Amino acid sequence: MYVDPRGLRFGAIITTVVLAIALVTQSAWLLGLQAVVFALGAFVGLQASPYGAFFKAVIRPRLAPPAELEASGPPRFAQGVGFAFALVGILGFATGTEWLGIAATAMALGAAFLNAAFGFCLGCEMYLILRRITGRSTERLVPAVGTARS
Repeated sequence: MYVDPRGLRFGAIITTVVLAIALVTQSAWLLGLQAVVFALGAFVGLQASPYGAFFKAVIRPRLAPPAELEASGPPRFAQGVGFAFALVGILGFATGTEWLGIAATAMALGAAFLNAAFGFCLGCEMYLILRRITGRSTERLVPAVGTARS
C-alpha cells in the first residue's frame, strides 16, 4: 500500500504541536492521547490515524494528485517508534520521574519536527536501515512509475 507523503507531513505537523504542548505541560494525559494516535497508525494502519483521516477527507480533495507516493511500511514503523517513546514518556510523567518523561517526549518531538519542517522521517530511515541490516530488499518500497494510488 502506498500513501500520499503530504498527509504524512500534515500528521507530523499536528504531532509536533501536540508533543510540544505535552512537553511544556508535562501532561501524561495529552501524551497518552498522542500515544493512541501513534498506536492507531502503527498497528491498525495509517488510514486509521485521526490526522490521516482528516487529511484524506478534508485536505487532500482540495489538492492536486500527489507527484509521488510513499510505501506505508516505513511510516507505520515510525508510528510504532513514536508509540514506544510516548509510552516511556507517559511512564515518566505518571510516576514522577519527570526527567524520563521530558527526555522521551523531547526525542519524539525532535523526530516529529524533523518530518514536519524538513520532510525527513527519522523512523522511516531507521526502518530502511533495519531492512538492509537484515538483508531484506527495499525495492518493493518504491512504487513503479505511474502507479499512483490513493
